[in-house]
Amino acid sequence: MEMEFDCEGLRRLLGKYKFRDLTVEELKNVNMFFPHFRYSMDTYVFKDSSQKDLLNFTGTIPVMYQGNTYNIPIRLWILDSHPFAPPICFLKPTANMGVSVGKHVDAQGRIYLPYLQNWSHPKSVIVGLIKEMIAKFQEELPLYSLPSSDEARQVDLLAYIAKITEGVSDINSKNWANHEHKTVSKITVVGGGDLGIACTLAISAKGIADSLVLLDLSEETKGGVMDLDIFNLPNVEISKDLSASAHSKVVIFTVNSLGSSQSYLDVVQSNVDMFRALVPALGHYSQDGVLLVASQPVEIMTYVTWKLSAFPANRVIGIGCNLDSQRLQYIITNVLKAQLSGKQVWVIGEQGEDKVPTWSGQEEAMSHNSQVQLSNRAMEVLRVKGQRSWSVGLSVADLVDSIVNDKKKVHSVSILAKGYYDINSEVFLSLPCILGSSGVSEVIQSTMKEDTVTEKLQSSASTIHGLQQQLKL
Repeated sequence: MEMEFDCEGLRRLLGKYKFRDLTVEELKNVNMFFPHFRYSMDTYVFKDSSQKDLLNFTGTIPVMYQGNTYNIPIRLWILDSHPFAPPICFLKPTANMGVSVGKHVDAQGRIYLPYLQNWSHPKSVIVGLIKEMIAKFQEELPLYSLPSSDEARQVDLLAYIAKITEGVSDINSKNWANHEHKTVSKITVVGGGDLGIACTLAISAKGIADSLVLLDLSEETKGGVMDLDIFNLPNVEISKDLSASAHSKVVIFTVNSLGSSQSYLDVVQSNVDMFRALVPALGHYSQDGVLLVASQPVEIMTYVTWKLSAFPANRVIGIGCNLDSQRLQYIITNVLKAQLSGKQVWVIGEQGEDKVPTWSGQEEAMSHNSQVQLSNRAMEVLRVKGQRSWSVGLSVADLVDSIVNDKKKVHSVSILAKGYYDINSEVFLSLPCILGSSGVSEVIQSTMKEDTVTEKLQSSASTIHGLQQQLKL
């Protein structure tokens, strides 16, 4: 006999949940369809090793596969911002089951589905999610049964040998393919707003990508994306399915949640919630790629992307002050007509009001005072130039070019700044870096010891760090 669904008990468990009533209502509904699911509060450990007590929901779902029905055990973690953030879903294999890594499942058993990635309340509900899970697992069964122990060793060994030989033949065929034609440069742009379209057009115009995927995550097809579809560009594919991004060399995040909420923190938090659904999946599909963040505020969103992706810091980069730096150099040489002879000026630090110019190159070429005067004049000219989405798109294409074509060019981009300018917190700030196919290979230190620069950067770092501490990752 089934237990009566205990709404009151559940409501008590969800004491810390922001939208408790909505969550209870929804789980009551799940219980009608899947009455054997059980819930409890447990500690969930996030990728950045922070922990949180969350409600989890475990049970089995019936999956028909080649004429047989399998009961696939799953566990859904319900986040405390539910239903505005999607659940985190895992397979829960028993001791005699193995996970088949595939399009929708990674080696840890974490489940990736379009339904999760396009999650938006009130359209998305757990019942719908489970139904999509059943449908997808019918195409590709996510678990296999392990044979009993002595056979298992034999099977493991064979699988291991197969893996090694497969690796070898794989390497050979790759080399062979490279002779035939260079490896495909695939770029993914995440977000079909003005900035996403500007990036798509600029990358397309530069001819950097053999294939370019624009992930349009919005509900309705906006004008711009529709027009891209109508007047189709060579090698551009528009998709709503995150797996279309698989094996990208660069994944560019342009999405911004346009939260109409009151505080700055709320707006940033709604961006973080959106990234929580996107980043792990996109990182899973392009494990060797570089993640390039153009979403705002860029320093914080790059930090969030780094944390959620668990990528090494050199492959998670924010667009930072690249546009400002390129403009400043142009203004000094072409507008103010200054002769720099081997010196270069960079805009570094935090995007916005607190950015700061710094010089690198030969020390004696120009006196410190004339440098300061020159950069002040140039910053004045720069101040009136707004950053339109097409300008940012051009700047993004410039960065992508350096990465994909391994140009080893210097750009001022947001990177993990811990250890530079005596910063000891995990924050991202713009510093001049050498960019190539593996992301940042080196940070260019300024030759001059400028206390004002250090002061400004440290002040930015502490503000950003303070904000990051208030976010729920």
